[in-house]
Amino acid sequence: MPDKLGDKVRLQHILFAIEEIESYIADADFDIFVSNSMMFNATLRQLEIIGEAANRLSENVLQNNVDIPWARIIGLRNLVIHEYFGIDDITIWNIVKINIPDLKSKIKLLIEEAS
Repeated sequence: MPDKLGDKVRLQHILFAIEEIESYIADADFDIFVSNSMMFNATLRQLEIIGEAANRLSENVLQNNVDIPWARIIGLRNLVIHEYFGIDDITIWNIVKINIPDLKSKIKLLIEEAS
């Protein structure tokens, strides 16, 4: 059954969540990030949103964009929600500093293609 919101809206949700993360951590280093529970937990929430939106994308989008690690994105969402006390701070920091910028550029292209 197709998602009621559609792929473009879900991709926009992912982009908005990425931009939220960027705004949270703009002036932070790792020590600030892990010591500021509001920043850390707000970032986790946006990672949940990214994973949930990715999980609701059509098979067409997922299969036609295999350069995006959809299963890992969705898996991170599941980890954050279900194993919240087992989350490694440095892993989350590396995701938001290394993986999220790359994901952002790919999502922007997908949104442009969907327009």
